[in-house]
Parts: sequence; C-alpha cells; structure tokens
Amino acid sequence: MAGIPCCCSSTLSARSNLATSWSVFGTHQVQTLKGNRLHRRNSVIKAEVNFVDSEEAKKLIAVEGYAVLDVRDSIQFKRAHIKDCYHVPLFIENKDNDLGTILKRTVHNNFSGLFFGLPFTKPNPDFVQTVRSQFSPESKLLLVCQEGLRSASATYKLEEAGFQNIACITSGLQSVKTGTFDSVGSTELKDAGKAGLVTIQGKISAVLGTALICAYLFITFFPDQAEKLFQLAPTS
Repeated sequence: MAGIPCCCSSTLSARSNLATSWSVFGTHQVQTLKGNRLHRRNSVIKAEVNFVDSEEAKKLIAVEGYAVLDVRDSIQFKRAHIKDCYHVPLFIENKDNDLGTILKRTVHNNFSGLFFGLPFTKPNPDFVQTVRSQFSPESKLLLVCQEGLRSASATYKLEEAGFQNIACITSGLQSVKTGTFDSVGSTELKDAGKAGLVTIQGKISAVLGTALICAYLFITFFPDQAEKLFQLAPTS
C-alpha cells in the first residue's frame, strides 16, 4: 500500500537516533500593512513523525507517554496486540455485494485468502474521524501495523488532519522480538500476520524431510529388507 502523499513537501532529517520526517500539512496566509503596500507572508505548520525500532518505541511509551494506536484489521488484531493499545483499523472487511466486489472477493479468497489468510478489505472511511473522537491533535501517538506500511499510510492521513506528534515502528510488529511488549492474543506479535496454508508449509516440509531421511537410512543399513519391501509393492 502506497503511503498518502503530504500536502506540500516532505524531507527527512536525523535527530537522537530517530528517523524523523517533517511534513507540511497546513499553510496560513498572514497579511500586514506597511506604508501603502500590502505584504503577504506564509506561516507554515509542520508535523514531526519519528520512525523508530521496537526498543525506541518502548521508551516512547514508558518515558514520553505515547499511546499505542493499532491500525491493523480486526483479524490480525485479535491474533495478537500490544496490551492496553487502541484499535482503529485503517482497512475494514469489504462486505459489499455489487457484482464487481463479489468477483474480486471470490478471486481474493481463493488465492490470498486461502494461502496467506488475508481478509478482503477496503479503506475505512471513518478512520480519521474515529481517531479524532478519541485523541486531540496534540496527543502523542505510536502507530503500529504488521509490516509498517499501513501505519505509515495512516500517519500521513493523521498529519493532514492536524495531528502533530506521531511515531511509527519501522517494519511493523513483524520485527518486534518476543517479550518486548506485553501482548494479548493467541500468538506472538511478530506472527500475527501469518495465516492460511503457508503456516503449515513448514510443518509439512519437516514431516516429509524426516520421512525421506528415515527411508534413506533404512535402505542404507537394511538393504535386504528394503529390497523385499520393494518386491511386495504393487506394480502396474
């Protein structure tokens, strides 16, 4: 998912080992009268976004009082989330029943849904409004998602809405080591994005690999018995 572009410009600078992005989201014209000439100047408001790793994020929560805002879909959130965090999904399940959506949902469920367990979603139209109802623009927010893409996109939406103190975990919760945060759910934070057939692929490979190794050892150390077994096998 591509990030939402900022209103005017975006630059990067480094401060206190944090990757800092300054994004212009508001421009106000101020008029002053000097002599007989009217002068206009632009007063620019900037928002600071810190892209941090999990250890730096932990300090932001404990020391600076940042609130954690999880923007993942409800399925990943239920699998695992940071304890006492807020949840406002950037994308919600798409249950529309027009023909085009039904076709897209069917294709999705037979591929991405089946193999990766990804829900069929659409942008949450109430995302910014819901966040506004829970936080003021001056609130310190740590946005998290699974891979870091949705939180970065949500950051730019909130910047445009006037939020000024936002941080994101680079690469998302998939990069968080076990035990870094107190979490709630049936799995680890880093594994909350794993679902579908790919989750059992490793187990299947391990079973097949073990079976092949056992067969090889049996043939190597007990060739006579192995030959008898081959003779008993049905032939076409």
